[in-house]
Amino acid sequence: MPTTEKRSTADQLRRDIDRGRTGDKVAWPDPASAPLGTDEEAAGTRLAPQDVEAARKAERRGRSRPPSDTGLGYAWILVGLIVILLAAVLIWFMAA
Repeated sequence: MPTTEKRSTADQLRRDIDRGRTGDKVAWPDPASAPLGTDEEAAGTRLAPQDVEAARKAERRGRSRPPSDTGLGYAWILVGLIVILLAAVLIWFMAA
């Protein structure tokens, strides 16, 4: 009984990129006009499975899961500036 080896496809690589698993972008679908592998398919030169596998492994290197998008991050700087501005305006009105 022959065993078929599961290989990576261009569609799987595109899904990894869209889900933020490669670190290139946030986890959100990319509305590409020509998805990965389309040019090769149209030219009649399919991607070699080992090339797709190598590209997928290289893209996912060091990324076990997408980064979490929790917390305010740099928004705290804006919040701090607004508080300082409001305090300055309050002090100015009290002094006048």
